[in-house]
This record gives sequence, structure tokens and C-alpha cells, in this order.
Amino acid sequence: MPVNVAEFAAQLKVAPGQVLAQLNDLGVEVTNGSFEADSDLLELLREAIGTGSGDSKTISLPHGRSPRDIAAALGVSDKEVLTALIKKFKKMVTLTTVLEDEMAEKLVAEFGFKLEWAQPVANRPSASKVAKGGKHPRPPVVTILGHVDHGKTSLLDYIRKANVADKEHGGITQHIGAYQVTMGDGVITFLDTPGHAAFTAMRARGAQVTDIAILVVAADDGIMPQTIEAITHAKNAGVPIIVAANKIDKPAANLDKVLQALPQHELVPSEYGGDITVCPVSAHTGEGVPHLLEMILLQADVMELQADPKGEFEGVVIEAKLERGRGPVATVLVEEGTLKSGDVVVVGKTWGKIKAMNDYAGKPLKEAGPSVPVEILGINDVPMAGDAVIVVKDERAARSLTDERLEEERQRNVVGPKKKMTLRDLRNHLQAEEIKDLNLIIKADVQGSVEAVRGLIEKIESDEVNVKILLSGVGNVTESDVNLAAASNAICVGFGVKPEAKAKSEAERQKVEIRTYNIIYELIEDIEAAVKGMLEPKFEEEYHGTVEIRAVFKLTKAGKVAGSHVTDGKILRNDKVRVKRGTELVYEGTVDSLKNVKQDVREMFAGQDCGVKFTGWEDFKEGDVIEAYELVQID
Repeated sequence: MPVNVAEFAAQLKVAPGQVLAQLNDLGVEVTNGSFEADSDLLELLREAIGTGSGDSKTISLPHGRSPRDIAAALGVSDKEVLTALIKKFKKMVTLTTVLEDEMAEKLVAEFGFKLEWAQPVANRPSASKVAKGGKHPRPPVVTILGHVDHGKTSLLDYIRKANVADKEHGGITQHIGAYQVTMGDGVITFLDTPGHAAFTAMRARGAQVTDIAILVVAADDGIMPQTIEAITHAKNAGVPIIVAANKIDKPAANLDKVLQALPQHELVPSEYGGDITVCPVSAHTGEGVPHLLEMILLQADVMELQADPKGEFEGVVIEAKLERGRGPVATVLVEEGTLKSGDVVVVGKTWGKIKAMNDYAGKPLKEAGPSVPVEILGINDVPMAGDAVIVVKDERAARSLTDERLEEERQRNVVGPKKKMTLRDLRNHLQAEEIKDLNLIIKADVQGSVEAVRGLIEKIESDEVNVKILLSGVGNVTESDVNLAAASNAICVGFGVKPEAKAKSEAERQKVEIRTYNIIYELIEDIEAAVKGMLEPKFEEEYHGTVEIRAVFKLTKAGKVAGSHVTDGKILRNDKVRVKRGTELVYEGTVDSLKNVKQDVREMFAGQDCGVKFTGWEDFKEGDVIEAYELVQID
């Protein structure tokens, strides 16, 4: 019979997380917040959690304990304790806040325990107050992701207007791609980037700057294709997710629909016994937005984000542009250390001395510490988003390092860029112990095809490699898919679809393999063969040109020759060709010889006339059209 995790936990007077932990240990699957159980399993769970006998459990703690101390004594996560304090007792506290005795007793009772007071340990410092290696707490860096039209921009705009506008500067904020908001004693850095495409593009360049992802889901619309993509991108980045259920002010809003849909994508809300916080908000009225910000600070507190403001400087470019009158301008997020006006920096393959540094409101800054976004002027060229920023001692060192990087890039281009994961090279990667997973991104023409391909791929078994589908969906292979593949060392597979133009060029630049198929079993056989190390090379047609046959010449010794005119592109000796008569294909083979005024030639270009002979075929006629191409190995 199905048993709801949250209801079962309430019967035992324990946190749902404790039940989930025991179910995980026992190998019991939880779906949509419920699990299948008989009386024996339920009794086993009661005994394992410690309530089977009905005896009261007791813990002993000194007075003046913090949530962190209580979480450790209960054997639960810090987040579970803080969530209980906020949701059950409406207490906004941090992990190190000293709780009153009465509140501590109520909190412990919430988890099914009784608290007995012991003698305190004299002068014991809280663990979080001890500075380790110069590290200090830093603000969380947050990215907002979600489906188009679900209110990402509106939510960012509301947060900015409500928390950022600085009257001292006329209330006008400068768009630099990031900004900070203050909530009580906490500060949050928001990256104002355009969705998961930019989020993953930065990851593909080695920059992992986001601490927390906010997934915006419209309460009147629910989970949509881009929502699923955003979930995949955040999960592959290993970033905690907080769900903002937006548009709750609308009459059609249905929060339950959102809560019920999330577990299908392995996001189990806390309402269903999971660990995903769902915050109902309205970007239009502002309802719920302060609570969302509180949840972000709570998550950051649990993560214990730290950086050393006095350490060696590390930063990353969030966005960059060329502005008239200002030159190259870059927004830099400080990760470690402190950036100062006047510092000499190397940014990717460019460098400069910082002439001016401004915050998100356009206010000049002399220095900026960890998690602070700043706009810098003074670099020589426009860098790329995701480029690392370092501080060097002088301009000579900056020039030297930049020259080294440019030379390394030239050498890589001469030798040939290192290719990323391909199906054909899978066995070599396995033997070199470089990978254990074959990551795939599946795109197909219709949902039925997606499900069929997924189902067959998931049945592929191997002792050496795990075949993992990171993302699947309907539509052509997009630039976003390629960015995810680059960041995750994955391969894009299309069934009945083609890559978009931008996706193709980006795949060539980032050396991501895109394979397309029209027959499902060819797709499955290729993946199985790759896993077994038996995949044959795959070839792709490279179009050369179109040629029109305008005359037929009968030569005594040479036989027939097609007098032709190249109308587009080119034709080469030994090219593969297809000859069409109207819509009918009359010949498919190769060019045997190519002549220009009795001279053998290697190639002829658009606008030129030539004589063409085909291998083993002379039944051509005036008006036939030749399509010339070459088969190029693509893996």
C-alpha cells in the first residue's frame, strides 16, 4: 500500500528527512512523496528510527545551544533544524544563534526527542566563530532560471526596485549584469544574466560562479520545456535549487499543480517530505518576495559560504562590452581576495590597469571584496564571459603572461584543438580512465520519439561505462544544448531533427559532437557499439557544388562526355555525385575525369565550363543536373 512520507513522519514525531534517510538505506524507492510498504516494512522503519517501542528518546545538552549544536545532537541536517524553526515556530535565526531554553526544548520535541539540560562546557566557542585560514562568511551568488514568460525578468526587476534603488544617485541603477540586495543583516548577489544559456556557457569555460539557483515556475502554467532544461543545467552544475512559484496573484494560479509536478523531475518539495523549498511569490505585487530572500539567506547559511578577503585575488568576468567613449568595459565578480582601483589585471587573453571601478549603482569604488560585482575600465580588449581575472605585480608581468597565453592558443590551433568526448573515442577514454560516464543530450522531432529513444538507451548495459541522459526534449539541437554538452563533456544526439545554425557553429568552436539519425535502431546500435569499442567511423556529406549538363559529346575513343556548366560552388575530380533528371535520381557514383578545353583539371568553379565523365555510366542527357559532394569523416 502507498504511504505518504510526511504523514508517516508526523505519526512518529520525527522530521520527514529521517524517514527518507532510512528508506534510502533500505533501498526503498520514493515517488511523489510516497513509498510502497507492508506492515513488516513499517515496523522495521519504526524500529530503525527508534520509536517502535514507544519509549521517549532523550538527548542531553548544556544551556545556551545553537541550532547547529541541536542538529548535531539529533543527527539531522542543519537545514532541517532551521526549516523547522522558520516554518513551525516562525523564528528567523542563523545556525549560530543562541536559542532560549524553552525554544530549544520545543525544537527538540518537534523531532521526537526530549531535552535534558546538562552542565555547560565553560567558554566553549561556537564552531562558526572560529576563523580558519583567514576565511570569512561571504554573500551568496544567485542566478534566476526558468521558462520564458514565467517572470524571471519581472522578479529581478521587483527585487532590484524594492531593495537596490539608491536615492543618493537618483534611483538610477546601471546595468552591469549583477547587483546586490540587503535583507536585514544579510546580503545577496544576483547575477542578472539571460537565463540558463549564459549560466551554462560560463560553466563551459570553467567558471562556476553561482552558489544557488532560483527556478521560477509560473503557478498558472506549471513546468514547461525550458523549465526542465533549467533544472537539468542547475543539477549538472551541482547547484542547490530554490523554487519560486510566481504569479500567485493570478486567478488561474494553482500552487498544488506545481508541487505535484516537481517530483517528476527529482525535485521533492519540503511539503512532500523532500528538501526543495518552494516559495509562492508574485513579481507583480511583491507578495512572498521577502520570504524568498529569507530562504536564500537560510540556504546560504547552511552552505557556510566563505572566502578570504586578504588572500590572493581571484575573479571572473560576468559580462563584457565595448562602450563608446569608455572603451572595453567588464563586469567582474570577486571570488577571493580584494580587487583595488589601480591594480594591474590579466583577464583571459587581455590585460590592463584598472583606471576606474564602479559598483552596480554606478558609484565609484576603491576596492571590492568577495562576492561583490564591480565594473572595471582600463583593459585593452573585450574579454569573454567566464574568463578568469588575476592581479599581477606590474604591466610588464601582465604583457608577458598575456603573450604566453596567446602563443599557447596559436600552438593549439597549429597542432589542432583537443577534441572533447566522441562516441568513436569512447573506448580510448575508458582505457585512459578519463571517464566512467557517457553523457548524452537527446533531441527528437516528437515526444513519442523522445520517450522511445530514452527507453532503448536506458536498457543499454555495460560494466565499464554508465550511459546517462542529461537532457531530453522535442526540437532541434540548440546552442543551449551545445553549451550544456561542453560543460558536461556530453554528446548531442538528434533523432529526426537537425542542429540549428548557431548550435552547429558553437559545436565546432567548442568541439562538441552532434550526431543525427533518422532510424532509431541505427542510433541505438551506434551507442551500443561505442560502449563496446566497436563503432565504425561516421561520415557526413560536404556539399561542393551544382553543375548543369548542357551538351552531350560522343568521342571515338573516350566514349561520351557531358559538356557542363558549373552553376554553383565547385566540382572536383573524384567527387561523389548524384545526377537528377527533373526529380528522378538517374545516377549515383563518382566523377571519373574532369576536363577544360582538352586539358585534365583537378577542379572547376562557378561560371566555368567543363567536360565531365562518370565512372561506369554514359546515359546522361542535356538538362540533367549534377550535385557534387565529398564524404567527410566526422569522428
